[in-house]
Amino acid sequence: MNTRSRTSATARRLTLGATAAALLVLTACSGDSDTSTTVAAPAPSSSAAETSAAQPSASTGGAAATSARPSSASPSSSGSAGIGAQPEWANPVTTPGTAIARIAAGDLTVEVFQVGTTAATDTGSFADPGTGQPLVAIGDPLVFVNYVVTNNGDPVDLSASLVTIDATYDNWPYLTGMDGVSDRDLFTAQGVNADGLAAGAFREPSVYTFGTGQTYSFGENFEYQPGGAISFDVSYTPVDATGDLLHAQRVEATGSTFTA
Repeated sequence: MNTRSRTSATARRLTLGATAAALLVLTACSGDSDTSTTVAAPAPSSSAAETSAAQPSASTGGAAATSARPSSASPSSSGSAGIGAQPEWANPVTTPGTAIARIAAGDLTVEVFQVGTTAATDTGSFADPGTGQPLVAIGDPLVFVNYVVTNNGDPVDLSASLVTIDATYDNWPYLTGMDGVSDRDLFTAQGVNADGLAAGAFREPSVYTFGTGQTYSFGENFEYQPGGAISFDVSYTPVDATGDLLHAQRVEATGSTFTA
């Protein structure tokens, strides 16, 4: 899928199991002869998917990075997320679905909602290296998830990537991230924003202030595995007034749960 965490770039978790072998090469689908490849390996065992965090040096003065494994999220009805004020750069917040996880990443909270399932209307972006078949084919079952992100702390300036969230099933066999489709009509039908940033909100310098108590939402879709063990990697890197990334203040967190 090309629309992954929308305002988030779609870099995927590059965790390799200690005994990973027999690497596969994942080839991006393309209508022409030019293709890019990504080396893929078996997904790590569940023990390798425990929460982790990178903490900034104390000398930087930045807030320490945090991580959390979400507590068991009880099912909730549509619109149950606590919604604060909306940043002026964001699309209107939507809250459909049933809560399956809550992840704390520094002062930010990400609530993950499983929204619904539908059939793929297009092929995905990648093909299996062995068969040459797309990882997502027309008609394959997809599940939509919605991410509701809230700032519980001081205002933080973010880049256009905002908060990146990477979903990966524990049994996903490729190093690249999970695939999906970018059909905007499907997002609309599910009541999920395809992007966190509203149309026309891009600016230079690329500084998007996420204020205290503010909330925004966006979603994605990927292969549906009923009852599948899945992890969500959350990360964000603050920026200074000129839009330069403050890497020492990067925050990362991981939460694990199961799809319904």
